[in-house]
Amino acid sequence: MKNTQKIVVIFILFVAIYSCSTKKDTVINRNYHALTTKYNVLFNGEKTFKEGIDAINEGYKDDYFEILPIEPVEFEEDKIVMPKFNNGPGAGFGGNNKNNNNANKALTPFEKSEEKAVKAIQLHKMNIDGIERNSQMDEAYLLLGKNRYYSQRFIPAIEAFNYVILNYPNASLISETKIWRAKTNVRLDNEEFAIESLKLLLQVNDTVEKNLPAEIKEKGHTALAMAYTKTDSLQKVKKHLHLATRTLNDEYQVARNLFILGQLYAFEDKKDSANVVFRRLANFKKAPYKYKIHARIEIAKNSKKDSTIVSLIADMNKLIKDRDNRPFLDELNYQVGFLHEKNDSLKQAISYYNSSLRAKNGGDKQKTYTYEKLGNIYFKQDAYQKASSYYDSVLQVTNDTLDIRIRRIKRKHKNLASLIKFEDIVTENDSIIKIASLSKEEQTQFFENYIEKIKKADEDAAQLRLNQMAFGNLNNGLNSADQGKWYFYNNQSLSFGKTEFQKIWGARKLEDNWRWAEKATIGGAAKDSAQVSKINLKYDLNTYLSAIPTEQVVIDSLVTSRNQALYELGLIYKEQFKNQNLAKQRLERVASLNPNKELILPINWHLYQIYNNLGDVQNIEKHKNVILTKYPETKFAQIILNPEIQFEEEQIEETEVEKTYKEIYYLYKEDKFQEVITKIDEVLPTIPKADLKPKFELLKAFAIGKFQDKEAYKTALEYVAVSYGNTEEGKKAKAIVIQLTK
Repeated sequence: MKNTQKIVVIFILFVAIYSCSTKKDTVINRNYHALTTKYNVLFNGEKTFKEGIDAINEGYKDDYFEILPIEPVEFEEDKIVMPKFNNGPGAGFGGNNKNNNNANKALTPFEKSEEKAVKAIQLHKMNIDGIERNSQMDEAYLLLGKNRYYSQRFIPAIEAFNYVILNYPNASLISETKIWRAKTNVRLDNEEFAIESLKLLLQVNDTVEKNLPAEIKEKGHTALAMAYTKTDSLQKVKKHLHLATRTLNDEYQVARNLFILGQLYAFEDKKDSANVVFRRLANFKKAPYKYKIHARIEIAKNSKKDSTIVSLIADMNKLIKDRDNRPFLDELNYQVGFLHEKNDSLKQAISYYNSSLRAKNGGDKQKTYTYEKLGNIYFKQDAYQKASSYYDSVLQVTNDTLDIRIRRIKRKHKNLASLIKFEDIVTENDSIIKIASLSKEEQTQFFENYIEKIKKADEDAAQLRLNQMAFGNLNNGLNSADQGKWYFYNNQSLSFGKTEFQKIWGARKLEDNWRWAEKATIGGAAKDSAQVSKINLKYDLNTYLSAIPTEQVVIDSLVTSRNQALYELGLIYKEQFKNQNLAKQRLERVASLNPNKELILPINWHLYQIYNNLGDVQNIEKHKNVILTKYPETKFAQIILNPEIQFEEEQIEETEVEKTYKEIYYLYKEDKFQEVITKIDEVLPTIPKADLKPKFELLKAFAIGKFQDKEAYKTALEYVAVSYGNTEEGKKAKAIVIQLTK
């Protein structure tokens, strides 16, 4: 009996050893290697490959403000890996391509899967007499090529795909292999070859398709759409996305294809067709949720200004209330705000835009659009200071400074910055001039009321902070049940109160009459007294009274500065923002304030033009008479007197401006750079035509570059490049900035 068992064991071992050979073409050998390849090596390789794909699908961050790429993966063109030659085991399949130094390096799922494919080829390949006897080798080579594709090793990937196509022409996966080869050629910019090979695979002619499995047709038409994207053939991209979405085998890719198809229709302004596609996606039960929710958002985005807006707002609000949609609250609130704005409900729009900004985990790009919307609303309402703050927020959040939209916002923000600067000058100087004109008693009463007001505000703010800290500490839990119930049991509140006390009173002894000034003598009394004095200056009446200008020269300079700012504001509103009413207000006011003589002509000329545009005959005559009476020899008077002679206003201005420019340019040649800047700053506000300003701005930048540092020079040039980007001066400034950046 024992001998029989030994014989059986020896026989089994002999069969096992015999079947391990890859050089013998027997049924046992073929089946052994096929089964081992499929259910051991390739099974694990396919599993790891799927993990890599799932990680890509889950980790890839789509930019829904742009048309999505068909394949959710980014490849860096400068990191395409070329094949390496070696003669070791597994040559050509990555067997010995890794250095020993990288042996301990963590592998990606695709690298691990590739190792499995290489192992299958090295250990189980049965190429006998030029014929492959292991039926799983085509699977191994296909897996090898796919892993190389996702590792951005496209040329070695094509080698693996070509090996399958040449050596296994009748394999069941030959069609899938050809699709992968075509996709790889698209990545290598061989899209024409990819298109031809895919057409040959999918079609007999333009109308009849080959009898292929639905899954292969989906993948093939998706790959064709990818190829046509590289050729900018929008209609053909749409055609093949349509064909790729007839069936719904690959839920993830089909959902993505539908979303992109809807985006393409929206890009062509075919909103109805886009919404049909997005509704189909929204109703696709097996689609990933992120595509379904964004399809709903796109439907709202494509809405028209009609009665459907109300129902769309109600639908979006339901989505906002759904707890599952928390990751999308910034986009959903933004879209509801957009719908309210479209429906002229600006108050509601502002509320939802602010809710979008408050949403946790909101995307930076979404924030730039929300800030821009709020800025535009306030800009249209002439609330330029608020608009500027929102545009500034866009520039703080964005990382894409080269985007045309961001550059436009940056230019708008810079224009608003100069406007706000002049508005602040007007407000501040008006206040100082008004207070300076009061009697001593009125000044004293005014600042006493002001000090009482800020004292009350500071006390309320300090008490609020104490209450907040006490409340916060109570909620966090303390070591005993009694702690947190009383102020002096709360360490944070106690510490804060002590600091606030010392800021106001300094270091004081624990004794009677501690509030007397001479009592502040503990540990360096002089220093503490100085600190108390410094901090209490805002409560000191003399601090304010002593700051009021009394000399007439100083007051006159404030008046001159304010008048100049009002004039420049009038020009900015008139020329840059096309706001005739605000321009009229500022210019009329400065005209009523006895401005300097050199401003009288340009003020009246601009008001004459504004009232001409507004059709106000009475005021047209008023300002026309000033120009004709006081300045009859000027070109502006000639324009008014001879309207039938078509004077070119630009030529008139250029004649005078060119003369001024030459004078300043000669100063520049004489190395009087600071004087150049001063002169240009004086001249710029008096130039009525914005088209004539770039020359002066560029000369000013050059002057700055001559005596200031590189950063100041670069900043001045950037201003010219952004503000006057379409002019020769703007282009020249941009070219210099590029050179300075290198």
